[in-house]
Amino acid sequence: MKKDDYGRDVYRSLAMISQFGINMIVPILLCGGLGMLLDRKLGTSFLAILLFFIGALAGFRNIFVLASKIFSTPGQTRRERERRHRSQGAEDNES
Repeated sequence: MKKDDYGRDVYRSLAMISQFGINMIVPILLCGGLGMLLDRKLGTSFLAILLFFIGALAGFRNIFVLASKIFSTPGQTRRERERRHRSQGAEDNES
């Protein structure tokens, strides 16, 4: 396995972790902020809490959808990639 492949895997993993965080935080902040704005406008005190929990549910749903997409596609292990790389090298040598 090349060193570049390892770096690419690390960056891909960091990007995936970042996506999970963003998909969770954004709906919570948007819904919570909207709830606070509506509470100020309407003079209520419960909409921020209600919309916060709705945002949390939306974030969990986003995480579930993202995880489903990731795990529905078959992944390759390092050994499979190395085996494929070796077989491609052998094919190139035969040509």
